[in-house]
Amino acid sequence: MTLLETRNLKKYFPANRAVLKKNRAFVKAVDDISLSIDPGETLGLVGESGCGKSTFGRLALRLIEPSAGSILYRGEDISQYDPEKMRNMRRLMQIIFQDPYGALNPRMTVKEAIAAPLEAFKIGDKKEREDRVKKIMDRVGLRQDQIYRFPHEFSGGQRQRIVIARALVVNPQFIVCDEPVSALDVSVRSQVINLMRLLQRDFDLTYLFISHDLSVIKHMSSRVAVMYLGRIVEYADKDELFEHTLHPYTQALMSAIPVPDAEAPLKPVLLRGEMPSPIHLPPGCRFEGRCPRKIPRCAEEEPALKDRGGGHLAACHL
Repeated sequence: MTLLETRNLKKYFPANRAVLKKNRAFVKAVDDISLSIDPGETLGLVGESGCGKSTFGRLALRLIEPSAGSILYRGEDISQYDPEKMRNMRRLMQIIFQDPYGALNPRMTVKEAIAAPLEAFKIGDKKEREDRVKKIMDRVGLRQDQIYRFPHEFSGGQRQRIVIARALVVNPQFIVCDEPVSALDVSVRSQVINLMRLLQRDFDLTYLFISHDLSVIKHMSSRVAVMYLGRIVEYADKDELFEHTLHPYTQALMSAIPVPDAEAPLKPVLLRGEMPSPIHLPPGCRFEGRCPRKIPRCAEEEPALKDRGGGHLAACHL
């Protein structure tokens, strides 16, 4: 059974306060996205800044309410849950934020930060919570003698380990990883990524891994969805996507991946023009103004996300 599925999910943010309906404008942050994630897998969600990746991740957890569409968790539509029922679901669904320092209360010790979900869900007594905190600290590579320290006493990589420990302490099934390594030094990224893969195996976790870095997505994901201006433009298994890229936008992202070879020929795909406003979207393809392969049809008709063979979906007229 599919663990999490979204159907025609939308999130429109009001861009003005017009009284008349015809004068209202909306930012279409997430616009009609249908995705599914199977138990134990990692779905990578990639795209440039502002495309709606983080908004989609928060919608999947119902941290923000959708404008339309449904969110199914193990077949049940959690978008219809009342606040109390949704609160009980949050034990199964957690998030790792992008900024590990901003995600931690500077006045709380490591013990208090990691134990906060246990207290919120009334799990165990004081002694059991402390034992559980120490055990999860060991699993993420933190020393137990650091339990009474504050966030400012740790490095960025250590703070992200604290955030990961806090997400894991209630034994969730599904975790949204919202660019969990983008704020870290390059030397620390690989350590955190490998830790997350190890924890996924040991705790039988399912990840929605959000990033703008395709090299990280390739290392972490089993399937990849490429997002542009609120829509999915390409979706396939990881190997298929990297070997047979179809959409011009994905090709441009691929060409930007650094190659660790000084003599390797560079073949960058340069995108010209400006990204259209998410408030005033063009009538045709949203990528048309920047696409190096556009045809007249692209300006008139928005392409549908269709299977181009073998489960490889792409939204492109070509």
